[in-house]
Amino acid sequence: MKYSNADLPPRYLRTPEAARFLGLSGRTLEKHRSYGTGPAYRKLGGRVVYALEDIQAWVARGTKTSTSDPHGSVLPAKRHPAQLIPYAGRDKR
Repeated sequence: MKYSNADLPPRYLRTPEAARFLGLSGRTLEKHRSYGTGPAYRKLGGRVVYALEDIQAWVARGTKTSTSDPHGSVLPAKRHPAQLIPYAGRDKR
């Protein structure tokens, strides 16, 4: 019997796991969360978890095809004016 990813429940990563997956430090991921520049996350009780699909979507926002490509950027983990953070935990409408 073959299984596909569709058969699996959603995978959630805690901050240290998500940071390792992204190649970032846990503290950097925490800063992204504080400033609204990181991937979408969920709070389950007092725990912060990241859905693997949300992490991958956030990474995909940084996709570029060349150094002159104006599209595709993930903001650094620091304070930014709200208008620069189009995806800060909000759904696109």
